[in-house]
This record gives sequence, structure tokens and C-alpha cells, in this order.
Amino acid sequence: MNSPDENILVIKRSLFDQLGSFQGLNFESEKYLRAILSRGNNFFLPRTRAEKDSTHKQIIPYVLLAHGDKVLYYVRGKKAGEQRLVAKGSIGIGGHMNESDESLFALDAAAYRAGVEREVAEEIRIDTKFDDRIVALLNDDSTEVGRVHLGIVHIFKLAEPKVEKREAMITNVGFLDKRELLARRDSLETWSQICLDSLERLLA
Repeated sequence: MNSPDENILVIKRSLFDQLGSFQGLNFESEKYLRAILSRGNNFFLPRTRAEKDSTHKQIIPYVLLAHGDKVLYYVRGKKAGEQRLVAKGSIGIGGHMNESDESLFALDAAAYRAGVEREVAEEIRIDTKFDDRIVALLNDDSTEVGRVHLGIVHIFKLAEPKVEKREAMITNVGFLDKRELLARRDSLETWSQICLDSLERLLA
């Protein structure tokens, strides 16, 4: 569980702009990740500062758990760390990367991957084999939350739909197809809406 006084992974907004800022999804993930996960380009800031500092982007892995054409759906309960997203539906498991993920004040690709699996395992128990693929980057400057975050969208392709929640903040868990998710679109958090609109491409 993330705490408000932790130090979290960020990049400078100027680096994002230099690489090519965008709104929504960008499927040229390698172009961005080479720079973002290059030592010296990422570092840690206190979360309380980063949440109000639009000159930096917090790096957030955003993991969709998929089995066939269905993805894991849940609702963020009252214990969610990001209070601006409470009661919103979601199809992404995400969280900040913090200093426990790396002790050298920065993050490389291997440390990032290990940190992502650790973050997901804190919230969801996966009782099946899966493949982890990075499929896109996600940016949404249209909201207060989005302006200070940059998502790295992962697809965990599960061999079987065997998952259990571990966090009290996760409620109403189930695997839904796109038609079922579209019926809930208005209640989804913004990042999930963006992913839902391109779900076939993300899962391809």
C-alpha cells in the first residue's frame, strides 16, 4: 500500500515533452521506455510534492489482467490510496514505484519489471501462469490526477481466470468483456475509459 510520505519515481515533464507529449494512448512504447528507464532520467521525489508538481510526471505501471477477450474489472473502495479515484470502476491495477523498488536512487528496466510484479502482487493474487507485455503509454492532461502521472500500460495474459483480491480497496471483482465494460463506461476512472476505447488493440 502506498503511503503519502513515501518517495516515488518521477521523470521531468520536459523529458516527456522532448520525447513527444501526447493525449491518450501511444503505442510507440519502446521509444519512451528507453529514455524513461535510463538511469539519470528518472529519480525519486516525496509523493506529497509530486502530487502538486506538474513539472514532473509520476511513473505508474497500469496493468490489465486479461483472459481471452475479458479483462479484470473492479471498483476502488474507500480504503484506496488515491482518494480522487474512490468509488470509480477500473480495469487497471496500478501504483507508484517507490524507493523500495531500487536502492540506487533510480530505476533501470530490470528493477522496473520486478517492481511492477511486486506492486500487482500486493493487490491481486494470480494463481495461474501469465505473460507480461508492455503495450502502450498512457497520458491524460485533461484531469488534475492525470497531469502529474504517466502510465505504462501492461497486459498480463492469464492462462486461466484465477485471481483473488488481496487489498481491501478492491471490491466487485470479475472478468468482463468489452460489451459489459461499455455498459459501465461512465463510472470508470478516466484511464480505464481510455484503455477501454482501444481494448482490441491493447489485447491484440
